[in-house]
Amino acid sequence: MRLSLHVALVGLLAIGITSGCNDRGDHPSQIGKPAPGFAITNGAKTLRLHDYRGKVVVLNFWASWCPPCLEEFPSLTALQREMPQIAVLAVSFDTDAEAYRQYLVDNHIDLTVAIDQSQRSNLAYGTTRPPETYIIDRHGVIRRKFIGPQDWTSPEIVGYLKGL
Repeated sequence: MRLSLHVALVGLLAIGITSGCNDRGDHPSQIGKPAPGFAITNGAKTLRLHDYRGKVVVLNFWASWCPPCLEEFPSLTALQREMPQIAVLAVSFDTDAEAYRQYLVDNHIDLTVAIDQSQRSNLAYGTTRPPETYIIDRHGVIRRKFIGPQDWTSPEIVGYLKGL
């Protein structure tokens, strides 16, 4: 009986690994495909992914309740300063606009940011657990996906971005 249970659990695990959960991994099905477009109106300003065509985009999905998101903001900011030719876009999928605004003030976030309370933008990418970041090339194609906080100024990442 125990052996049968063990075999069944291993089988279920194998199905889970090979099923749709794959988009959370480092080789998601979106790689090589056009990045889903979005337009987020943040007060008087509208952030449209299409407006960044011709630039490499580092599209970061985050939330104010996410400690790893806060961990990586300093290196995202440093990356934007080090490589002004790329666009770092940080899209929050918070549902509480006041918590979002306070987070930006409290943590001195100095990036192009927007809140998408509808969560349409992150869901278009299949992102529900922040932080997740997509690298989009100059032609609007997703080239890479990063899960979890990164050191965005590491030589490997900077070299990769310079090569796009």
